[in-house]
Amino acid sequence: MRSVPVVPAALLDLLCVLVFVVVGRASHVEGITPAGVAGTAWPFVAALAIGWAVVRAWRAPGRIVPSGLVIWPVTVAAGMALRVAGGDGTQLSFTIVTTVFLGATLLGWRAVAALYLRRRERSGTPAT
Repeated sequence: MRSVPVVPAALLDLLCVLVFVVVGRASHVEGITPAGVAGTAWPFVAALAIGWAVVRAWRAPGRIVPSGLVIWPVTVAAGMALRVAGGDGTQLSFTIVTTVFLGATLLGWRAVAALYLRRRERSGTPAT
């Protein structure tokens, strides 16, 4: 089966984190400014990079196993640790929302991509 290329996979993961941050800031009536988004996003973006490195995701970035199932918890755990190191809080409710949202999105796009690639392969149409 064909795989998702590295750059689009990395951008999709980054998009998941950024959507999480923007939705969170909007729901808490915080400003959606570049500085505000960057300040909230940096721990999770850094943690995402750590997750990619831990699993060496560039080898199979679109796979749920092992890539997605390692990137997701590492992004949550390391992101929370970096928030604490940066002086921000990690209330239980925030940790639960973070875990659910990032799990749904980081694993979700991979599941959709796998279905798409599988169907393309079965139909004999080359994936683009």
